[in-house]
Amino acid sequence: MTIQLAFPVVKIIVLLSIFALLNRSPATAQDSLANTKDTLLLEQLGGATQLYFYSPGREERAIEIAELVEKAVRFFHEQVGFTPLTKIYILSPQHWRGIAAPPLRDVYGFPHNLDQVQLAIAADDNEFWQSFLPPVDKLPAPLAEQIKIAYRRPDSSYSMMPFFDLLALHELGHSYTAQAGLKMHRNWMGELFVNIMLHTYVAEMKPELLPALEAFPNMVVGNGTDDFQYTSLNDFERLYSTMGMGPKNYGWYQCRFHSAAKEIYNKGGKDVLKKLWEALKKHQGKLSDEEFLSMLMEEVGPLVAGVYQNWE
Repeated sequence: MTIQLAFPVVKIIVLLSIFALLNRSPATAQDSLANTKDTLLLEQLGGATQLYFYSPGREERAIEIAELVEKAVRFFHEQVGFTPLTKIYILSPQHWRGIAAPPLRDVYGFPHNLDQVQLAIAADDNEFWQSFLPPVDKLPAPLAEQIKIAYRRPDSSYSMMPFFDLLALHELGHSYTAQAGLKMHRNWMGELFVNIMLHTYVAEMKPELLPALEAFPNMVVGNGTDDFQYTSLNDFERLYSTMGMGPKNYGWYQCRFHSAAKEIYNKGGKDVLKKLWEALKKHQGKLSDEEFLSMLMEEVGPLVAGVYQNWE
């Protein structure tokens, strides 16, 4: 059943550089102010659990994102009994720099969670998304068919937008874990967890979107690691806070986490999400690698623990 959501549009003027800096340091605020020249006009959707702000002319895209997020919010509340409050920005290129986190101001299209409250999402197709998709006629036939089903447009061009739109739910997941007070213990767990959330929702409620969610990670993981300098979980832990591995190498890690989340859901179903949520909510103290693995084995099961055990 398709549920049509009505979102009243409210026109507002926002000093983006100030509004985007809630919960950020004075130094970061000054840096962002220095890079924002003008007061920018955004519009807002009303009548939703989350706050949606978008660039003028991008109302249709904002509604698409809002419908996706609002349905997911209802599903996740049923699963874990919690709903965060977030501010989601759907931005055209000219507004991106005023909102995006400093390391990503020049990477239009990289969806991200700024501070566990604010999410930046691109409104338009872009070079960053396009850079991940090689010529389809150069791909092995089975993979090429997956890509065609997932990302081919009616005019026979290709767009990664269906995949990156779903990453809005990935970024929303970070707001869930942070605002609910879950302790992730490891950076890789923080990313794996939100991918489990994402895959569980799509598989349970929007299975028609599974090709868009799965085709790109299948392609990246299937292509091997020769193009990436960093591939270990230790590298990920060490470089995560600064994005020191670079956007594309980071994308490879995310695809590995997507693939792991798919396997976890396919073998364990939606109950794994609940068990993992409860375990990470419960264990707030510092855990060694051995203690963390033991906790996952005993309270969640071997599927999640296996991601750590079998990564290499």
